[in-house]
Amino acid sequence: MAKQLMKGNEAIGEAAITAGCRHFFGYPITPQNELPQYMSRRMPQVDGVFLQAESEVSAINMVYGAAGAGARVMTSSSSPGISLKQEGISYIAGAELPCVIVNIIRGGPGLGGIQPAQSDYLQATKGGGHGDYRLIVFGPASVQEMVDMTMEAFDIADYYRAPVLILGDGVLGQMMEPVEFNKPKSRELKPKDWATTGAAGRGPNIINSLAMQPEKLEEHNWRLQEKYKQIKENEQRFELYNCDDAELVLVAYGTTSRIVKSAVNQLREHGIKAGLLRPISLWPFPEKAFAQLPDSVKAFLAVEMSAGQMVEDVRLTVNGARPVEFFGRTGGMIPSPTEIIEKAKAVLGGDR
Repeated sequence: MAKQLMKGNEAIGEAAITAGCRHFFGYPITPQNELPQYMSRRMPQVDGVFLQAESEVSAINMVYGAAGAGARVMTSSSSPGISLKQEGISYIAGAELPCVIVNIIRGGPGLGGIQPAQSDYLQATKGGGHGDYRLIVFGPASVQEMVDMTMEAFDIADYYRAPVLILGDGVLGQMMEPVEFNKPKSRELKPKDWATTGAAGRGPNIINSLAMQPEKLEEHNWRLQEKYKQIKENEQRFELYNCDDAELVLVAYGTTSRIVKSAVNQLREHGIKAGLLRPISLWPFPEKAFAQLPDSVKAFLAVEMSAGQMVEDVRLTVNGARPVEFFGRTGGMIPSPTEIIEKAKAVLGGDR
């Protein structure tokens, strides 16, 4: 298929349709509005359902209902909207329902601003809602990756019966890049015999996240944890760039990783052995990537568009074996290669 020039938000919508999504429930908020707008036009063309709910709370509970009926369903929002959806997301995770959620982050806290940020990392990866649950979280760095990850997210959600979240920012949502829609390698998916599709000829299925008996709830929770262990083992994604002989490894995801890659190239031109470790799966955090790094690594530098959120996972993974430093910009400010290079030189002692 020929490549098409598409905006990130719209490319996510077309990827979802290509993956078989026929139900979309949402509520407008910048900087993701192009996605529901796109779905409002395209869904009727593919006999799908688009519904602008009266609120984010309604939208996520419509997702809950459609997912319970076995449909491929998606919703999208931006930071404050995702906060409003957290109760429903926890219910969906507790009920073990597959769906895809898109968060195109805006700067916060509160209403903040619509400029790009990565300040929802902890909300996404540590569970923004209540209870012992996890979301599978992917952090694309290009419009093509937004397409690829969205299409695969539906299969992953069905495979594990779990919600998958695509975490982007205003840059990725608004930028235009050439993309192609190639379906991912298909997984062996089981029939959705758990779905509430009518009980003719069989007993009724019950979809619920309520368990009043502590023993039953504990049994359910430990089973969820076993599933999360499988996800952690199977779904770690990452990119290593110029890390074979690196003395300093910069860790960055999403939009920031593109800027860091440029900084790494410039550091190399000045004889500084720098590399990039790019987490693609944000949960599970790609601990396996750190195990592949050479002994030459002296330190890590996490770069983010936040006050420092992913750096906590870097420090937990490194576990004190190397120094871990941080550089970030907030409020919609984007780190520049010059700033990153200056910080990298400072981490290495400032004598390069």
